[in-house]
Amino acid sequence: MFGDELRDRRMQANITQQQLAELTQFSRSLLAFVERGERTPSRNLAQRCDDALKADGELVRLWTKLTRDASPQWFRGWLETEQEAHTLHTWQPLVVPGLLQTEDYARTIIRGEAGITLAQVEKAVHARMERQQIFNRAAPPMLWVVIDEGVLHRPVGGKEVMRKQIRRLLEAAESPYIGVQVVPTALGVTTGLLGGFVIAQIPDAADTVYIESATHGHVSNRAEDVRVIQSSYDTVRAEAQPQPVSIELIREAEKLWT
Repeated sequence: MFGDELRDRRMQANITQQQLAELTQFSRSLLAFVERGERTPSRNLAQRCDDALKADGELVRLWTKLTRDASPQWFRGWLETEQEAHTLHTWQPLVVPGLLQTEDYARTIIRGEAGITLAQVEKAVHARMERQQIFNRAAPPMLWVVIDEGVLHRPVGGKEVMRKQIRRLLEAAESPYIGVQVVPTALGVTTGLLGGFVIAQIPDAADTVYIESATHGHVSNRAEDVRVIQSSYDTVRAEAQPQPVSIELIREAEKLWT
């Protein structure tokens, strides 16, 4: 759909692929692949084509739909919840939360799924990067992150990938909308080790939780589910170091990957 719309608008504007390539600073061959539906466009490409063809945001809207469709069916309900939330609380014992992952880190994590194709990997990576656009809104949500210290030392993708990911965490912690805390491994905390979760607080609605599992996540706003997850979150956050101390732990980890 995106490729068809891009080609139709380009032809309506009487612009060749080469001319559009010059206007957008993307190669003609890449634009050809996108128009044929053989490559997933980046948000940057969609935005530049939208501007060049005066599409009034339609190409960007289609790109957003494309990236959401790349997510599993069971996850799409959570995407809507995430967009509506004014506050998100998350605990992650194994990996950096998706909303704070770099593209290379996300690609490495997603590539580890059994049976996934390279095309599916790229679509999923673009979808994850699109989710992070909520922090570019005029009124972004508050994000409170608690991670296990082991996340900082797990070699996902190698030294360079980890160095950039750790740097991303440090930059995120500078935002007034994002808090990052670390639970030291030495404490031996076992609460929540079986899986990560997210709590979404939505205006004029019940809290909703997303609970990760080995096969697929579970989204629920049942009072009992929310109560159990909230209790687990309160427990791990109570064991976490305050943010200034957590930042020092992250900086020490960064040195190990440099």
